[in-house]
Amino acid sequence: MLQHSLHSSSDDAFLETAQEARARFSSEGLSSTVINEVRQIIWSYHAASRRSFPWREHITPYRVIVSEVMLQQTQTYRVEPKFVAFIERFPTFESLANAPFDEVLRYWKGLGYNRRAQNLQRIAQTIRTEHGNSVPNNPELLQKLPGLGAATASSICTFINNTPTVFLETNVRTVLIYFFFDASRPVHDKELLPIAEKLLDHTQPREWYYALMDVGVLLKKRVGNLTRLSNAYTKQSRFEGSRRQIRGKILELLLASPTRSIQELEELVADKQKRTAHVIEELLQEQFLILKENILYLKK
Repeated sequence: MLQHSLHSSSDDAFLETAQEARARFSSEGLSSTVINEVRQIIWSYHAASRRSFPWREHITPYRVIVSEVMLQQTQTYRVEPKFVAFIERFPTFESLANAPFDEVLRYWKGLGYNRRAQNLQRIAQTIRTEHGNSVPNNPELLQKLPGLGAATASSICTFINNTPTVFLETNVRTVLIYFFFDASRPVHDKELLPIAEKLLDHTQPREWYYALMDVGVLLKKRVGNLTRLSNAYTKQSRFEGSRRQIRGKILELLLASPTRSIQELEELVADKQKRTAHVIEELLQEQFLILKENILYLKK
């Protein structure tokens, strides 16, 4: 109860001082005074309300990459227990690179977007074969790895090496929109990036991004989903009845029983729109599945 009260107090204090900073920005624009004030407000909140996660408290290149891939499109409360179990089973790039894919998929189960599990194993294999088990401290090189876009590549460099890179993700956008924009029009990333660069604390960029993300979570709870104003915002498609659900169901069935016929899967999935065969074809093309004599297997 006391801890909750302390958090509520720091939340309220943040919102009060943030309103003052927003008013100053309205009158002064993006002055050095405003930048310093906003930075100090964010640091003050972070000092009182820093969130703790396994990937923050024990930092290694491998743990950073696993967590960053898991956190793509998935909330921290779902990632945390899966991350712990995944790291226990696959503690290194080498162990993940050498693991049977169906086992990797089994430990990924529950996070959704299973292509990320495939990408993560391929990242481990590429780092082993092309980089000698060392992660390049270069966002351009990291973007060549499977499933890593510009923002994730930059975040990996920052979180592994404390390198001051500039990147945007959902919570960072939320903070920037809250302090420096109003709700009257959409906001483009090209407007946000220069502000993110000016606001960046070059002395401790890793912890700075943790602070931004923690503030972003608070703002979503207390102010609303401001990222809807971002041109980069895309509403997540409905899962129920979607092709994603069919993909997940097929993989779940094959995890439960390692061999199934196409006909058996179609009957078990029971998709009224008859999309199962097409989804199976997709999964074969993406090398999730292997087909031998009309029997489907998960790729090992």
